[in-house]
Amino acid sequence: MNIVEFVIALIILIILPCIGLWKLFEKASQPGWKSLIPLYNLYVMLRLSGRPNWWAILLLLPGINFLVAIGINIDFIKSYGKFSLREQAAFILLSFIYIPKWGFDKETKYLGPSASLDFKEKYKKSLKKSSSREWTEAIIFAVLAATLIRTFFIEAYTIPTPSMERSLLVGDFLFVSKVNYGARLPETPIAFPFAHHTMPLINTKAYWDGLELPYYRLPGLSDVKKGDVVVFNYPMDADSPLNRPVDKRENYIKRCQGAPGDTLSVVDAQVYVNGKAAPNPPGEQIDYSYTTTGMELNPQIKEDLKISDYGNVNYSTMTKESANTLKGYSNIKSISPNISPKGVSDPNNAVFPNKYPIGVLQDRKLPDYKWNVDNFGPIIIPKKGWTVKLDGMTFPLYERCIEVYENNKVEISGNDILINGKKTDTYTFKMNYYWMMGDNRHDSEDSRFWGFVPEDHIVGKALFIWMSMDENGSFLNKIRWSRLFRGVN
Repeated sequence: MNIVEFVIALIILIILPCIGLWKLFEKASQPGWKSLIPLYNLYVMLRLSGRPNWWAILLLLPGINFLVAIGINIDFIKSYGKFSLREQAAFILLSFIYIPKWGFDKETKYLGPSASLDFKEKYKKSLKKSSSREWTEAIIFAVLAATLIRTFFIEAYTIPTPSMERSLLVGDFLFVSKVNYGARLPETPIAFPFAHHTMPLINTKAYWDGLELPYYRLPGLSDVKKGDVVVFNYPMDADSPLNRPVDKRENYIKRCQGAPGDTLSVVDAQVYVNGKAAPNPPGEQIDYSYTTTGMELNPQIKEDLKISDYGNVNYSTMTKESANTLKGYSNIKSISPNISPKGVSDPNNAVFPNKYPIGVLQDRKLPDYKWNVDNFGPIIIPKKGWTVKLDGMTFPLYERCIEVYENNKVEISGNDILINGKKTDTYTFKMNYYWMMGDNRHDSEDSRFWGFVPEDHIVGKALFIWMSMDENGSFLNKIRWSRLFRGVN
């Protein structure tokens, strides 16, 4: 947001409503300056509308406070004779127009506390609601309540790809907690309810990016920990052609393997953090090659061991436990994991940072780190306040964080690095970052391909599976009953 956009937003969202509220307070014999104090002005509106004082406590509860604030605003404007649904909606949605309008309107007067019995008796004809209005208000309330629950507490999520198998399966329906890491306030607040980034059927944007608020997260129960299964916004949606705001980027689910400040590496498909082998997820699987004595493997064995072929009968994906079991069958001559050798670069330059070079690195030859999906790093995960030395080897690793996620202008002039027009050889990070990987290590596009996940992209923690549907199952066996209400490990 540039300075002009900031000034316009300040005038529309704060200055104009405060001017109008000042005049409305004065009409109720209250000092106008009280309208300038956040939260306290809501308390004054609460008192003027006749609601009990304990409602003010509800304003301190995340999520609930939003509904309570709307209720206070509606009661407040009723106290000035604005009884219609259109007027009340205008007061909330177009406050920068209607609050000043009614504040300076000589015909608009304070009639008394709208929540009191005397007021309701005196204006009962005006307050009487038609059945259509009652239905409309009920629908609006239901939409607001559901939106608040999804934003601040818990949200449903579906596993669309096999990147987390065998821990999570395609067709698993999860509940994701926003409370564990702290709910992230909407950064793009003007959006169609229940649509994430695209409107169903018409495929247009479901949000307006003309107003983007700064990142802020409410206090949570814990930080993101290594081993947590985390839903986050896909960082690459920041790039053209999508250019989506942070909270409207596609939702991804992976396991956190590295936290801020950790040094992470992958050696022969085993993750190491700070020099120690990380615990392997219970359902982790990779690709194996095997040969038989001539007899093909019984399909029932593959089903029992949960082996996936993906079109190649001797090139399969399975867990280590399944591979050890398969090795014991008499018709298996050999079986070995398909591990890319150490010190050999990915032949297609498909791993980070080579896969998605941006900005000043887009047309430059990057260093050969000799990394691949099975042998990667070591790499230091940025931590808020950590200062990194920038040179030919480190700059490509952190340039995306500096330019895209932390909104700096980055240039290269000869051998010099310029950040926001100033020559520098260091950078201090403003956010924490995480390293996310899928449990299905050879069928997961994750941090090995596109790098770090910034803290402002974190959505929530996967809690439990409430439903699981097998798209390949028969009609009577669609539901995986054994997975219902299973916790996510």
